[in-house]
Amino acid sequence: MVNINTEQNPEFINSFLDYSITILNKSPNSVKEYNYDLNMFFKYIKLHFKMTNETDFKMIVIKDIDIATVKKITAEDILSFLSYLALNQNCKPATRARKISTLRIFFSYLAQKAKLIEINPAQNIETPKKEKRMPKYLSLDDSKKLLNVTLDDDDMNKERDYAIITIFLNCGLRLSELVEINIKDIDFSENKLNVIGKGNKERTIYLNKACIHAIESYLKVRPVEGIKLDNKKSKDALFLSKRRERISKRTVQYIVDKELKKAGLDTTKYSTHKLRHTAATLMYQYGGVDIRALQELLGHESISTTEIYTHVNNEQVRNAVESNPLADM
Repeated sequence: MVNINTEQNPEFINSFLDYSITILNKSPNSVKEYNYDLNMFFKYIKLHFKMTNETDFKMIVIKDIDIATVKKITAEDILSFLSYLALNQNCKPATRARKISTLRIFFSYLAQKAKLIEINPAQNIETPKKEKRMPKYLSLDDSKKLLNVTLDDDDMNKERDYAIITIFLNCGLRLSELVEINIKDIDFSENKLNVIGKGNKERTIYLNKACIHAIESYLKVRPVEGIKLDNKKSKDALFLSKRRERISKRTVQYIVDKELKKAGLDTTKYSTHKLRHTAATLMYQYGGVDIRALQELLGHESISTTEIYTHVNNEQVRNAVESNPLADM
């Protein structure tokens, strides 16, 4: 079992989480999200079915829910849960869509694999339509500015921080993927990096000269003494914290936020994930990268996810209008 709190779960939830890890080969992060989504759903069910007098939603206990209760759940109850998420929890369509996906997989497991229920109440529930928004990203000039202020830093960790931001802006990695990089994942003879992405799916990222140079410069000053040798996870990690441990997501977010501020960029608009957007957008706009190649690079399961980067900027729209043969009439 992954490192999540499962002690307060009914046994059928924990069995599903075990199934997700061992059979569905879901990543620890995915299973953690499943656990969170199911806990929220069954807390709501206890409220909805008037099975608790607890008024604090977070304090509702679900361990006593049995299969007899689960069998009573209908599609209408699930829709009521979605309404609760939208009205009481202010959950966005993307969040509600993820929770519905969790419930579909969960109830399918109960009905088809565990044979604990006869009817899957989530089977025909539609996914909430997501809001389509243009991804925020740094311009080419702002990207260069961010790299320059990081390189000019007086901080003792400037080589590490520069390598982190260089990889974000050139490779479009997810935050979770970057912190999990091990030195052995990098093949310097082929200039490539093996990454484990969402759903435990492995993909290859080819590193350009900027990435190789930044990584090699960092490795020259990377601490080798003081690393907790009994902690293999820290020993193998590419990026280390000041405590000589594998760098955390929160530390990387702090680093990016700090350098964005130094570059005079709005930290309410930009973040580690926006650097991923930036990499994808710059490759598409300036590199003429094929959409399928971009999908492979970013580790997207669906091409529709990658298509958000095919947006055009305002200057391209202006040029399109100006190029109309009727423009000079």
